[in-house]
Amino acid sequence: MFGTLATWVPVLFLITLAAKFWMEPKGYRVRTAAWKLLLGAGILVAVFFTYGSVKGIEPGVSLVVVLMSLKILEAHTAREFQVMVMGAWILCLCGFFLSQDLATALCLSIAFTLLRGASGALFSPAATAGKLLLQAVPLVILLFLLFPRVNAGLRFQFGPSPATSSGFSGIISPGSVAALANSSEVAFRAEFPDGKIPPAGAMYWRGVVMSQGEGLEWRAQDPPAPLPRAPQFPSSEKAIRQWITLEPHNAHWMFALDWPVAPPPGTSLASGYYLWSGQTIRKPKKYEVISVPPTREKQLHPRERKALLQVPELISPAVRELAQSWTAANPNPRAIVGAALGFFQTQGFRYSLSPGEYKKNDLDEFLFQRRVGFCEHYAASFATLMRLAGVPARVVAGYLGGEYNEFGRFFLVRQADTHAWCEVWLPDSGWMRVDPTSVVAPDRVNLGFASFLERRAASGQPEIRQSALVRNLAQSRIFTNIRLAWQTFNYAWDTRVLSFDADAQESFFAATGIADSRLFMLIVRPLLIVGGLLAIYAGWTLFRTQSRRDRVKALYERFCRKAARLGVRRDPWEGPLDFSDRAAQLLPNESERIRRISSTYIALRYSPESTPSVLDAFTKEVRAFVSMWERR
Repeated sequence: MFGTLATWVPVLFLITLAAKFWMEPKGYRVRTAAWKLLLGAGILVAVFFTYGSVKGIEPGVSLVVVLMSLKILEAHTAREFQVMVMGAWILCLCGFFLSQDLATALCLSIAFTLLRGASGALFSPAATAGKLLLQAVPLVILLFLLFPRVNAGLRFQFGPSPATSSGFSGIISPGSVAALANSSEVAFRAEFPDGKIPPAGAMYWRGVVMSQGEGLEWRAQDPPAPLPRAPQFPSSEKAIRQWITLEPHNAHWMFALDWPVAPPPGTSLASGYYLWSGQTIRKPKKYEVISVPPTREKQLHPRERKALLQVPELISPAVRELAQSWTAANPNPRAIVGAALGFFQTQGFRYSLSPGEYKKNDLDEFLFQRRVGFCEHYAASFATLMRLAGVPARVVAGYLGGEYNEFGRFFLVRQADTHAWCEVWLPDSGWMRVDPTSVVAPDRVNLGFASFLERRAASGQPEIRQSALVRNLAQSRIFTNIRLAWQTFNYAWDTRVLSFDADAQESFFAATGIADSRLFMLIVRPLLIVGGLLAIYAGWTLFRTQSRRDRVKALYERFCRKAARLGVRRDPWEGPLDFSDRAAQLLPNESERIRRISSTYIALRYSPESTPSVLDAFTKEVRAFVSMWERR
């Protein structure tokens, strides 16, 4: 819940909470005002130096947490503990300020239940809260669906979100992609509503195209130039429609399968056929996009061809000779591409998660000495070699593959799935994707990154440190199902609840046939429905209460009539307690039963709520009193 705070803040809170259990029995607590002022000032200084300011959501929540920690050390009386409980409610609300995901919602629901029980017995208030919640569920659902919304949904933040790594930026350099190999952070989720799912080896999620190369470092144009020509749509059988829910990453990149066409609203197609958002993506974004196989481009503009053949001046003669040797053997571009792939396949190159440090000008060291690298090393070096051989080339960064969730029927793409590959332009077919990683580590492309790591861990690779027990548990069917089910619940929470904004509500109205209603009716209709439901509930509650009280009154009047026939008549001004005392004196053999009947009647008649068992007991006592004297 407090994951975005400085580590020492929740640690301090837990330490003070544990210390209180030791201090309270011994009577220890922070007593003097001097100590309180000193600790408060120290906390204020610590928060300032941690965040550089005391303004903002994180510093503000940190202050609340540490001040609550001081209150724990100070509290001693019942009133002070009640203040702590109220402060704990504020802490729960602060948790929603920091995050609104499903795990936070569940944790805070448990916290609310525990706080409800802090003022008394745990289970009775929890049961009451659960009963009230169940009664409110229909009303909550109705207001959630029908009440007019702003465009922001239920996600909110009070300042700029912290920078999130998107797996890559507009620059690829040695180690920039490999650094995310162990990241489990979610990049996006993708659905295929038409059921057209490409195989794992062809699931290349296009993110950004980079055309400016300097050896092992490549850059994209920022901002990118728009696509000069409108894309040509192929037949509908080849088009693949996707619904993508993108996590915020504080950049403009958006993702789609190779090659995207028909960009969603607010998005443009940049030169190189990739999506570019008009606004920085600071909150989850759901969009629909259509991708098609690359169409053949009959020609490449001379100016574009010149830019795609530029190479840095610092390229060594050895690297130039390598590229020229392929050209001399066969000048056909396809043959050059095949010769380059053969070079990477046969010359002992290895795919490694920790290839060591390279600089952007270390192309010679990578190609002729170490020959160990990650996908960005192979993509950058291959594109550079193609340009040296006279073949227009560029680098594409994005993601490869993803984990399919059979429960939710979507693909989960993580930061660890970040990938880089090349595209070369051939005169007879236009742009063609070439992934040099596929010839060095075929399993990385065909199986996906997670399966690739699992296979390498099972084979005992030293760079994959994972015990056999942990690996077997993670791969067991029950843990896999639990993990997939949790991912499905998270996805539903994000897309159906947190992202239910004005656009989603408009789609819901269209599906239910009320999209053409005026704004006034959209406001009045839910209010009328809510008012009607409340009236029905109030009437039902009143009827149930009245019927119970009428039954109690009828039973007590029956008891009074029987007592009157026995010589004990109740006076109009006489209360039930006085009447029971007088009747018990005149009927000593039934004194205990008379007192039980009167006390139960008082409890049923004047208590705000009573259990059905009390009413049943009262009925049995009255019937027993009446029937006993009738037998006599």
